[in-house]
Amino acid sequence: MKFGIFLSAQQTLDANLVDAFRSQIDLVRLTRDKGWDSFFTGQHYLSEGNVQHLQNLPFLARLKAEAGDMMLGIGVLLINLHNPVYVAETVATMDVIAEGNMAFGVGLGYRDVEFDAFGVRRGERLKRFVDCLELVKRLWTEESVSFESEYCTLEDVRMNMRPVQKPHPPIWFAANSDPAVKRAAHMGDTLFINPHATTQTIARQMDIYREGLAEAGKPFPQDLPCMKEVFCARDRKTALELAGPYLGQKYRDYARWGQDKALPEDETFDQPFEDLLRDRFVIGSPEDCYEQLKPYKDMGVNHLIIRTHWIGMPASSALESARLISDELMPALKA
Repeated sequence: MKFGIFLSAQQTLDANLVDAFRSQIDLVRLTRDKGWDSFFTGQHYLSEGNVQHLQNLPFLARLKAEAGDMMLGIGVLLINLHNPVYVAETVATMDVIAEGNMAFGVGLGYRDVEFDAFGVRRGERLKRFVDCLELVKRLWTEESVSFESEYCTLEDVRMNMRPVQKPHPPIWFAANSDPAVKRAAHMGDTLFINPHATTQTIARQMDIYREGLAEAGKPFPQDLPCMKEVFCARDRKTALELAGPYLGQKYRDYARWGQDKALPEDETFDQPFEDLLRDRFVIGSPEDCYEQLKPYKDMGVNHLIIRTHWIGMPASSALESARLISDELMPALKA
């Protein structure tokens, strides 16, 4: 079992972003020194409400200088918002910075404001995602590439800027819906399991993923990563008091942005926090968290990406949770 830390690039509007970024440096240093394996963050544009968001590629590149041997994780890049040549050369540059120790997470996205801002029309979002991913892989591996679309024209070009990893960095395919899980089996190197759905939904989707792998003639991946919202304290009551207000607000923001609309129909964030957290978030003592995470280990998850810091939460609370996870939860899960 490997362990990754998912860092908070999001902060409230009144936050001092310099201080907030320094707190993420502290979290990277702590997890590095405690033997964690990887660090990640995600991407959004034009965040709404009381949220501002640092962009993930410069954020991750700077933190790599603090991370030692930890794997750098792009988790994820919204590739259909960008030109494929930009994606190919920039991600290859990130792989050089990471010295070939990087995972390339990709996602379709779900927010209209982002699609509209980048001129990605309804009805074309999935096609543009598929085209971009395939073209990026071609640019990394082929000697001559030609392609024609309204957003990219290539005529017999060779991209000289290539990643360290051959043929390319592992592509972690983020998926929320059942069709996306099937696409992950066909197009990705592994499924990047989302943190939003309940354990029952994830277990059902793992069957869909295995069926997709069989259709594609592909073996089960060596690495199966899963992101989870996790907060550890000495007891569940304390954990809920420290984490509940911030994790609850995070998912109220998600509901306003429409994140749950990308999930299967039986998933909704429009419910009281006490109901939302049940079988979805991992909160409590190290022993509580172990029991809540064990089903994922049984599903084959072997790279657990943990977010333990949410918008507005004091950095000291996140650091203490990370210490408890490091000292008590991780050894139990590895045993």
